[in-house]
Amino acid sequence: MVGRGPWWLLLLCLSCGPAGSAPALDLPDRPRDAPGGDQLARSIRDLDLAGREERIYAEIAAGNVPTWLRRLRRVEMTGEVDGVRRRVRFWVTPDYLAVGSDDDFFLIPLSAQTAQRVADLVGASLPTPRMVDAIWAAADVRVDPIRLRPDEFIGTMPYFERHDHLLKGQRLLHDAAPGAFLAGHKLDVVLTPALAAHPGKVALYGWHRADGQPIQALYTAASDSLVIFSHGIRLVHRGVLVDGAVRDLWDVLRDPKLAPILSDRGVIARAHYPIPGREP
Repeated sequence: MVGRGPWWLLLLCLSCGPAGSAPALDLPDRPRDAPGGDQLARSIRDLDLAGREERIYAEIAAGNVPTWLRRLRRVEMTGEVDGVRRRVRFWVTPDYLAVGSDDDFFLIPLSAQTAQRVADLVGASLPTPRMVDAIWAAADVRVDPIRLRPDEFIGTMPYFERHDHLLKGQRLLHDAAPGAFLAGHKLDVVLTPALAAHPGKVALYGWHRADGQPIQALYTAASDSLVIFSHGIRLVHRGVLVDGAVRDLWDVLRDPKLAPILSDRGVIARAHYPIPGREP
């Protein structure tokens, strides 16, 4: 069982009504005294990676997440299985994982390990590359990636803050209010069957250009503790609909017939990054 509560109850809600009801992230209300995104960013500048990620996880677990990020958006994918057209409907966060308030938020890069902890906390999963493509296509606002010159500081908070500041300016140029379904501005931490042959690594994909082509093809050579400014965490609710029937996303990814709809490399037997000392 994952998440704070019985996430399968949300699965049941998905089947209510002809169009299905959108689920939400299972998090407590944001505390009134929780720090905003800018304040939190400043407070963790001098922490090492482990301390920084533990603080971020604690803030998320306590509910220090914008309200608009909790309202998930629908994406649909189809594929032919045994000569029959099948449809999978899933729900994702409208933007990458952020901490802070509705108006003062910070898109926070995380390692694959901590991203997985957050996903487990809220009954969610990370996407596959094919799902990332579908999310980009379904987004209301698609923006060009903002690239920064790489150096030894690309994994530090000042770099993260600089990139976040640029993204906020880009959002204003596109007149994209917080909560708009946005894509193209971050590089996704993803799931792929290729990870089975690369233990201790992270899979990265995306950062789509305006023509829909990703800057980063699927890459699995970096450590799963890597965190740099461009990384984004897009959460996918575990409850999906397959031809209108409620399924667990992980079960779909393990299904030899259905998995190719969502995963261009086929079945993902273990759709979960290992967390030291923990089991999914």
